[in-house]
Amino acid sequence: MDSRQLRYFAAIHDHGSLSGAANHLHVATSALSHHLANLEADLGTKLFIRRPRGLTPTAAGERLYDHARAILRSMEAAEQDVRGEARDVAGEVSIGMAHSAVKAIGLELIETVLRDYPRLKLSLSESLSGSTLVHLMSSEVDLAVVYNPPQDTTLRTQAVLEERMVCVGRPELIGKADVPITFDDLLELPIILLKQGLSARALMDDVNLLKKLETRARLHLNSVSAIAGALGAGLGCAIGTSLFMQDQLRSGDLVSRPIIAPELSRTLYICELSERPATFALERVRSLILQLIFDAISTGRWEAVPAK
Repeated sequence: MDSRQLRYFAAIHDHGSLSGAANHLHVATSALSHHLANLEADLGTKLFIRRPRGLTPTAAGERLYDHARAILRSMEAAEQDVRGEARDVAGEVSIGMAHSAVKAIGLELIETVLRDYPRLKLSLSESLSGSTLVHLMSSEVDLAVVYNPPQDTTLRTQAVLEERMVCVGRPELIGKADVPITFDDLLELPIILLKQGLSARALMDDVNLLKKLETRARLHLNSVSAIAGALGAGLGCAIGTSLFMQDQLRSGDLVSRPIIAPELSRTLYICELSERPATFALERVRSLILQLIFDAISTGRWEAVPAK
C-alpha cells in the first residue's frame, strides 16, 4: 500500500464512483480500477460493493477511509511544514473549540489570522467538548480547545483557565439575579443538562457532583440552541458560565446566580495528539489562541482565572 493508492481510494470513496474520482484526479478510469483491484488483493478484502450506479464502501472500506484520511492529512501537513515557506506560517490548521471559547475569542482569532497570516488557511469548528475530542482523536482537527478532557496517554494537554459555574434561567424560575444559590437548592430546580458522556463531563471538574446533577436533571440536551430555547421558554434552568447565554443575560431575558456550597468550576484545556508533532503553523496558532485567551481574561471579557 502506498500514498497514491490511498489517495485514489479516498477519491473513489468521496465521489462514490470510479468515473467521478477519475474526473477529479484527472486520471483514466481504467487506471483507478486497476489500483483498486490491486489494493483489495493486497488487503485480502473487498473495499466497495459494485452497484449499477456506483460504488458503496464495505465496512472494511469505511475503516480504511478513516485511516487514509488521517494519513493523507498528515502527509500534506508534513510537506507544507518542511518547505522553505513554512516558517512564514503557511499551510492548513484545523481547530475545534468549545462554545464558550468561540464566544470569547473566535471572531478575534479569525480576524487576526486573516490580517497577519494571509498564507495560513484556518478551519474553525464549534461543537460540544465531547464531540470536539472525538474529532481530534480521528484527526479531523489538529487542536482542540475543550473543557475537562479525560486522562488519556494519546492526548497532550495544557490547562489554560478556570471558570466558575452559575445557574442560568428565567428570574421567575430561579430567583433574583446574582443572589447565590446552594448546590442542594439547585438540585430542587428543573435542571437542563448536557447529554451524559464526554459532553456532560465538560460541565464541571467534580465527577461526583456531576452524577448528582445527571440523576436529577429534567432534560438532557446536546444542542446549545435547544438549551437556549428551553431556557427562554422557562422549561428549566442550566448550569453554565458568564459566557453561556451571554446575549440573553445581557438583554435581561435570563438571569444568573452563582452556585455555592460548594462552588462549581471547570477547566479549559488545549489538547493535541501526543504522537503527532506540531507544524510551524500549528505552533503559531496555538500561541495566538493562548494570547487571545489571556488578553480576554485580563480585560474582563472572559470572567475566568488562569489555570494553576
